[in-house]
Amino acid sequence: MKAGVGRIDAKFAALKDEGRAGLGVFITAGDPDARTSAAILKGLPGAGADMVEFGMPFTDPMADGPAIQEASQRALKAGMTLKGTLALVRGFRQDDKTTPIILMGYYNPIYAYGVDAFISDALDAGADGLIVVDLPPEEDDELCIPALKRGLGFIRLATPTTDDKRLPKVLTNTAGFVYYVSIAGITGTASASSDMITGAVERLKRHTDLPVCVGFGIKTPDQAADVARVADGAIVGTAVVNAIKDSLDGDGSATDSTVSDTLAFVKTLADGVRGARA
Repeated sequence: MKAGVGRIDAKFAALKDEGRAGLGVFITAGDPDARTSAAILKGLPGAGADMVEFGMPFTDPMADGPAIQEASQRALKAGMTLKGTLALVRGFRQDDKTTPIILMGYYNPIYAYGVDAFISDALDAGADGLIVVDLPPEEDDELCIPALKRGLGFIRLATPTTDDKRLPKVLTNTAGFVYYVSIAGITGTASASSDMITGAVERLKRHTDLPVCVGFGIKTPDQAADVARVADGAIVGTAVVNAIKDSLDGDGSATDSTVSDTLAFVKTLADGVRGARA
């Protein structure tokens, strides 16, 4: 399986053949510790995740709500770094050659790491794409274009406030899929209505042939199923991060049930997505 954009394209082609949408799951690398995070990551495909968004912990995740901010803090406190994040991806790739992994985060840690070195190391580890929420299209020369030239997909966010005039700019240099943020604001807050999501997906598809995935505000299997009926993928982050948090002990450390509880919740989401078009 070709890494990078090729692995993402192959996944969505397979989903299309199956006649269903995909489930993308977000977790923060190193939450609550590297060993537990590795076990959750390894178990996600078996629990029904078709794609993983792997959060790169950062001290100031401005687009994220309290749950993902806390996950970043737990990971950083446990010693997670960008190099450690890539090591977790590399470990995952030893056994799984097909599940796309999208690194999601902010530009500051990548800039500090060095753009060229980061792209090389991310591809070598087995990452397939990037979502960098604080780099608009006007800054494509910083990271987006160098990444695309090397085969590392750059996935762009479209929001309810991205109008038809702005969309072509947003979609330029986008690869893999388009991530539609279904609410205006931070992660883990409100949820959009089915009608709003349907209209947004239809509008995006008038502008692009890329798959459209919807995230932000999806908390339950029923909500995931609603999205999966109209979009190419449903992405769930905060609810999964909260499942991890709810399994921790009073000190914020992993318990014997952290991995199993998290994967059991992901399976309920996957069942919702897989049954949505039945």
